[in-house]
Amino acid sequence: MPTDKAPAGLQDHLGYWLRLVSNHVSAAFARRLDGQGVTVAEWVMLRELHGADPLPPSRLADRMGMTRGAISKLADRLLEKGLLARTADPDDGRAHTLSLTDAGRALVPTLARLADQNEAEFFAILTAEEKAAMEAALRRVVAHRGLTGMPVT
Repeated sequence: MPTDKAPAGLQDHLGYWLRLVSNHVSAAFARRLDGQGVTVAEWVMLRELHGADPLPPSRLADRMGMTRGAISKLADRLLEKGLLARTADPDDGRAHTLSLTDAGRALVPTLARLADQNEAEFFAILTAEEKAAMEAALRRVVAHRGLTGMPVT
């Protein structure tokens, strides 16, 4: 069915603006984290485990919205860096849990400050009311669409 209406431009979509800002916020944060030797995905796992009891990888995968294979690869990288510990389950020799090492626990507050700095760099221009309204609107979209998982890339 032909129409005389011209297609909407890219910049006519809210998704365009969300993606533009998100890409720049994420890239800047990734650069900050790189200076500490971790990736965004590693930061998310470290933060998720900070202050938590040891977790089985399957539960961590569910919480982070990742596959078990992806969690395993991520855990292996953090194990190599000495930031994560893998402990065998005493009741089930095939199972294990993941927890932060002392070095991992000590690193999280530093990384959290980098996250706060990144947030401020991009959003300090907004008033508290504007930030609250933006967050509320995005949370409504998340709830309405049933969006789950964590943004790790």
